[in-house]
Amino acid sequence: MRIIIKNGRVIDPAHGIDKVQDVYVADGRIVALGKKPDGFSADLSIDARNRIVCPGLVDLSAHLREPGAEHKATIASETRAAAAAGITTLCCPPDTDPVTDTPAVVELIRRRAEQAGLAHVIPLGALTRALAGNELSEMAALQRAGCAGLSNARRPISNTLVLRRAMEYAATYGITVFLHAEDSALANGGCAHEGAVATRLGLPGIPESAETVALARDLVLIEQTGVRAHFCRLSSARAVRMIARARHDGLNVTADASAHHLYLTEMDIGHFNSQCHVLPPLRTLRDRDGLRQGLGDGTLAAVCSDHQPHESDAKLAPFTETEPGISALETLLPLTLRLADEKVLSLSDALAHLTCNPARILGLDAGTLETGQAADICIFDPECYWTLSADTLVSRGHNTPFLGWELKGRVTHTLLNGKVIYEFNNTSRLG
Repeated sequence: MRIIIKNGRVIDPAHGIDKVQDVYVADGRIVALGKKPDGFSADLSIDARNRIVCPGLVDLSAHLREPGAEHKATIASETRAAAAAGITTLCCPPDTDPVTDTPAVVELIRRRAEQAGLAHVIPLGALTRALAGNELSEMAALQRAGCAGLSNARRPISNTLVLRRAMEYAATYGITVFLHAEDSALANGGCAHEGAVATRLGLPGIPESAETVALARDLVLIEQTGVRAHFCRLSSARAVRMIARARHDGLNVTADASAHHLYLTEMDIGHFNSQCHVLPPLRTLRDRDGLRQGLGDGTLAAVCSDHQPHESDAKLAPFTETEPGISALETLLPLTLRLADEKVLSLSDALAHLTCNPARILGLDAGTLETGQAADICIFDPECYWTLSADTLVSRGHNTPFLGWELKGRVTHTLLNGKVIYEFNNTSRLG
């Protein structure tokens, strides 16, 4: 199909493009920006007047729950939500069941995503077998199978020698290691930030040092092994400063933050609001502002959803017994756009944190509107106000503290490989 996207404000942060122009798509690829190619005849015309046309969003962390937890969600259900959110590429952690530590599991995920046909799903392979932290996985085989990197998810490797060997192995093959900085002994099974709120509510706390001590260890090993590393979901201002120092010293490291950590703090737990039970925990206002500063100065390269859908019962127990995580695909774009409204980032930089920056971290040829690239495109109305409700959520997980929030910025079209897979109207539909 040949498509022309007309009159939209085209923003491609990867190439510094921000102007009103037309986008031409043919055979699943972008064939021109601005000037109409010779002989081009459109089968479909999309009027993007007063809307922004940008690359399809790239989400660095989305738990799709398949295989192993299909009672919560499936690849099909969550890629439908991704399409409605303008997300065309999803990176899924390896803590599936079975764990993504063999090419067979990678192939299963790839096939299920292809059957759904609503997003590119890029898995991370397990850094250690079964994520147990004892034996190295078959890293080279996982890389060949299509894994964008290796991670032990949120299961810390307590044996520092094993972590060192894993980094050395990954460095040999040029594989990026995705790390969650947490010292499990210091975290000690906590569920909230160690501070005044946790003390008042009688909740077991996770100190900031659980993150910074693990981060310090990992940075020393990264320097020693030369591995390329990405730190996932930082939560404290001190950790951001440590990453800034490491980058200044020449370490090949990047880092991200989840969208909800850029808005919520420990105070939002209120009276045991289990929707705010997340890991790493929501920390202080000072930490939240430190994360925002890290975005503004480039220390944090990406914003991700850290999407974790749950069935309703998972959030109904006492706070300490509820399952952590937020269903967050559909709030990723509007929450990040709000950072631009609040002058934390420019609009182009905000979109860069959702497109070209995460694509570079994953080593993907994505996140850009360059001629010849696959036509993965997000079109959204930046002035559309809407209220998040259970009725508007496409994801099977409705566990989010943002229910009832008025959000600004709504996706109207999503294209994947040149096909319109989502179009918003009075009864929004998926292609």
